[in-house]
Amino acid sequence: MMAAGQAAEASPAGYGPTIALVAGEASGDILGAGLIRALRERYPSARFVGVGGPLMRLEGMQIWWDASELAVMGLTEVIRHLPRLLRLRRQLRQRLLALRPDLFVGIDAPDFNLGLERSLKSARVPTAHYVSPSIWAWRRGRAKRMGESADRVLCLFPMEPPVYAEYGVDARFIGHPLADHFPLEPQRESSRRQLGLPADARILALLPGSRLGEIQRIGADFIATAGRLQHEDERLQVLAPMATPACRAAFEALLAASPGPPRIQLLDQQSQLALQAADAVLLASGTAALEALLARTPMVVAYRISALTYWIVRSFRMLKVDRFSLPNALADEPIVPECMQADCNPTRLHAELYPLLHVDSAADAQTRRFGEIHRRLRLDASRSAAAVLSELIEDRPADAVP
Repeated sequence: MMAAGQAAEASPAGYGPTIALVAGEASGDILGAGLIRALRERYPSARFVGVGGPLMRLEGMQIWWDASELAVMGLTEVIRHLPRLLRLRRQLRQRLLALRPDLFVGIDAPDFNLGLERSLKSARVPTAHYVSPSIWAWRRGRAKRMGESADRVLCLFPMEPPVYAEYGVDARFIGHPLADHFPLEPQRESSRRQLGLPADARILALLPGSRLGEIQRIGADFIATAGRLQHEDERLQVLAPMATPACRAAFEALLAASPGPPRIQLLDQQSQLALQAADAVLLASGTAALEALLARTPMVVAYRISALTYWIVRSFRMLKVDRFSLPNALADEPIVPECMQADCNPTRLHAELYPLLHVDSAADAQTRRFGEIHRRLRLDASRSAAAVLSELIEDRPADAVP
């Protein structure tokens, strides 16, 4: 790795385009690695540089800084690391302006990437932002800021480009990488074998979130709901994949405090396997809802935020949609039950889950739509992204070439 302040060298003669990328966490590293593979198919001699993780390094990217240096979570952590992050971005900006790559791609991490993209765009370096923030749901005005920073926005969901169009921003739907990852046909039997579960078992999965705050707010309600369902059906098996050891400890504490606790098998991670094995799932709103859709698992989506945050969001009309879960947003109609705030309680959750476990027609109504949405999202996202980005490389103005 070069020293942080060292000027980047020009591309050797005979090389293809130089493409700079910045990915700030594990999910961005996955997206970046797939994108590099797809761009190499178009530009075998391309050179890739910037900020990335181990997967991007394996694809031949020259890593200037490791993606882990950007992966800071939580307000206090961000404040503590802010001087270092600002210094890193300043050094990266100087290095990129000296190099003047044929294309810059910021992968997610908008707080870090948008300012960088804006500087490069002003210097006539073609810029793109890969992964739109959730402008379809709240703070739509962010679309204008995205357009001021990036020449093109690559969107994972089809409802996003129309929002950008309202602000005159060039945004393209390229499909979702998770839709490429999940097979089109359900993998229930093989997933149960991997988890050592009977093929004919009735299984409920609980996914109460990947953050401690989520588990603390809704974990007890999820446990109580599972208990009611098991009381009615002693054969019901319950799986609860935990995202981190801290999440597992918090959930175990809630389970221990629960009166007559249900029988719940805790798993370390393995959420996708649990979703594919389950007959139904109760989950916190977020990416897990998309994963459940792609696994063809009937679901109930629940969420609870602090009363103050909920009041602010509603009072200032920050939430622009009536449906907050991804399956309903993608379907543009209520295909899965949403239990928000006061509705996130064991009585309501039990009432919504029971038919999904015991009435075939209720489950089938969801899974049929899930299949339709899966096919719409399955566009080979990395190759689609590469095709869209190649336009920026080929259309680069002649006076912008160093």
